Amino acid sequence: MTVEVLTVVFDDLPARTAYDVWRLRQQVFVIEQDCPYPDLDGRDLEATTRHVVLLEDDSVIGTLRLLDDGDWARIGRVVVAPSARGRGLAAVMMDEAMTHCTDREVRLDAQIALTGFYAAYGFEVTGPAFDEDGIMHVPMARVGRPARP
Repeated sequence: MTVEVLTVVFDDLPARTAYDVWRLRQQVFVIEQDCPYPDLDGRDLEATTRHVVLLEDDSVIGTLRLLDDGDWARIGRVVVAPSARGRGLAAVMMDEAMTHCTDREVRLDAQIALTGFYAAYGFEVTGPAFDEDGIMHVPMARVGRPARP
């Protein structure tokens, strides 16, 4: 099966795809990880936010969002559907996201178990661990790199 990578602003997300993105985030973050939180925080709608969505047979199997926080970019809401895990799809999304911020600092808050994954992209822990909805996280950052010629 072929995985399609869609990278768009909110206004270019097809309605059904947008629905499936939020359903997947709810399924994993709220239900599976038992973290009731306000997922619909308004940031998805910002003109500079990019949604990276993985589609397989027209089904959303992964997503992340890339935010513009002024002097840096922020990656968040990284999620892969339970049925699609173990196939390297988080790396596909990260590869795509990183192409949109080659010359900027990028920050994220990583679940502790995933720090090694993000370290492979040049992210380093920048502060102490903190509890977010019962899951330990650490802030991480990657310094901007010049774009390749």
